[in-house]
Amino acid sequence: NAGRPMNPASVMKLVTAFAAFERLGPAHTWRTRVATRGAIRNGVLEGDLHLIGGADPVLGYDRLWKLLRRVRALGIERVNGDIVLDASVLRLPPHNPDAFDGRGLRPYNSGPHGLLLNYNTLLLGLYPGKAANEPVTLAAEPPLAGIVIDNRILTSDAPCGTWYRDLQANLEAGRRLVLSGSLPAACGPRTWSAAPLPAEDFGAALVSTLWSEVGGRLGGTVRAGPTPAEAQELFADDSPPLAEVVRDMNKWSSNVIARQLLATLGSTLPSSSAPPPEMVAGGAHVARELLAAAGVDTDGLVIENGSGLSRIERIRADSLGALLLSAWQRPWMPEFIAALPVAGLDGTARGRLRNSPAAGHAHIKTGTLNGVRAMAGYLLDRQGRRHAVVMMVNHPEAPNSAAAQDALIDWLWAGTP
Repeated sequence: NAGRPMNPASVMKLVTAFAAFERLGPAHTWRTRVATRGAIRNGVLEGDLHLIGGADPVLGYDRLWKLLRRVRALGIERVNGDIVLDASVLRLPPHNPDAFDGRGLRPYNSGPHGLLLNYNTLLLGLYPGKAANEPVTLAAEPPLAGIVIDNRILTSDAPCGTWYRDLQANLEAGRRLVLSGSLPAACGPRTWSAAPLPAEDFGAALVSTLWSEVGGRLGGTVRAGPTPAEAQELFADDSPPLAEVVRDMNKWSSNVIARQLLATLGSTLPSSSAPPPEMVAGGAHVARELLAAAGVDTDGLVIENGSGLSRIERIRADSLGALLLSAWQRPWMPEFIAALPVAGLDGTARGRLRNSPAAGHAHIKTGTLNGVRAMAGYLLDRQGRRHAVVMMVNHPEAPNSAAAQDALIDWLWAGTP
């Protein structure tokens, strides 16, 4: 079945990574700019402060805090206007976070955004009690202005297991995030995550909180909006290079980073058509063209969002194999391989092959959905030979194929003729 298009789940991120390295290069960065058309007098900015997104996939809490500290270092204590968040760098289709599985408050369902802040994610530190029915203590990071967290999670005496399946998050009227369910005492402290708001609202709440934290005052509000052409740039902040971003994406299978990368690829298309194409479909077009130019057969390839979180994405196993062989010949091959999880050691493959002699010898991207188990990557066998490995299973019993995947790795590592 090597020529049959199949759902690859998160293995689709290899397509996104290949295309991003090929079009952008491993040193590519995204730039977030800060601008205003107002004057600064006696610590007061008379006008709006504009944060202009550059589609940075990894502009997290810490970097945003430092960015706002730089604003304060310019002598701005008060903004006598609004802080305006400009996400217009990306032209995006409507995004429904509930569309895939009805769990729109989970971060893996977040869509791309021109000014994505902290992955649109709220981290929830959960600390169970010592006995059943005791409250679970909660610590949320980062704090979000205007969000009320109603924590109803209780401690249970169940075995730890897949503890996260017993947790629920719901957003109620008044921006009240209700957390419910149970966490076994046997699990000890755990970290869960939620995406309680659309990216635009999440960003406004986060910037409002952090501006206050750094000692800033605000005469208006934090809101979304465009940047006037006459606004003058105060400074800019660059992301880590693409090589590091792809590493974050593939080691931990970040869907939102993959979606950002695909939209970024779409932004490289000329916008001469009227109206210009939205950038997710544009990114899929770019990725397909880049693979074809590299000699990868794209017959049957379907790219919906580039993350693999899709019911319709498809690729053939022989196409994935050709992609791996082509990547091996590219100048960015070291960065591509280093971004893959190492079986038995790190990332999403850290639990695989731990007791096998092949542990540490396979750089493998895995993919999991209901009815889907997939893996693709590289293996160094015990004789020092490299292998490109692809295995995809689309079947209701696909979860049972994990052992077969591991057996394939072991067999190849042993160098069996």
